[in-house]
Amino acid sequence: MKVFVTGATGFTGSRTVPLLLEKGWEVHCLYRESSNRSYLPQPEIHWHPGNFEDQQQLTEYLQGSQTLVNIASLGFGHADTIVKAAQSAGIERAIFISTTAIFTKLNSRSKNTRLEAEVTIQNSDLAYTILRPTMIYGSQRDRNMYRLVRWLQRIPLIPIFGKGNYLQQPVFVDDVADAIVKCLDQSKTIGKSYNIAGKKALTYNEVIDTIAGIIGRKILKIYLADNLVVKFLRLLEKMKLPFPIKAEQVKRLNENKDFAYEEASMDFGYQPRSFEEGIRFEIKQIQANKS
Repeated sequence: MKVFVTGATGFTGSRTVPLLLEKGWEVHCLYRESSNRSYLPQPEIHWHPGNFEDQQQLTEYLQGSQTLVNIASLGFGHADTIVKAAQSAGIERAIFISTTAIFTKLNSRSKNTRLEAEVTIQNSDLAYTILRPTMIYGSQRDRNMYRLVRWLQRIPLIPIFGKGNYLQQPVFVDDVADAIVKCLDQSKTIGKSYNIAGKKALTYNEVIDTIAGIIGRKILKIYLADNLVVKFLRLLEKMKLPFPIKAEQVKRLNENKDFAYEEASMDFGYQPRSFEEGIRFEIKQIQANKS
């Protein structure tokens, strides 16, 4: 069986493709010329240079594949092109990676784009499954937990915008990759959407405490009023002054991001690992790369 993967060189894609190869799939991957393919050195992969701007080319690449695994972000407005290309190429089965960020109360542009993408997928003729991971972590390629770990390793204090009591439920990258592959084997997942989260929700305070316990450091938390921080950051943004944190990021930290995944467990055996187990693995990787 032939599967076509988009987003293969990305964080999640590079962990999914090896699992597909192990399962015996003939794997074809779309990639940009600027992409780093060193994370997937397997010679069995069939590479196709291109992007989502050329629907005709994408359709040609998809010809002969039975399955599409779209791990590339749906937040850039390409869903209509991908769906039309897949339908024209006769794709029988499709897995799409979305995100639980669509449930944010913030009215961001990316949220609306992703919601529109899901509607496009759901209204298509494809035998689709949509997976919505929470924040994905698990290696130095993740954009959030890696930075937090590195900060706590270097500096024994951390500013917290608000009280740090809002819930987080990050998911380990290999659990997401495993969910993608398992869905392909379960016809009952066709036409459904699933939230993919970590084993248990934690407060931001608990996230910090868990990391601090593993690295053996006592961390001082400095609490700052989130509404004042947001006003300050918005002022900087209005003045076009660069700053590593955006006002929207602070607001997202102060909303609950906990999600049930019982349906995923029942339909395709989804069993995620705990945050402590996952972040311990990531910290070991960071420490190994330092030595």
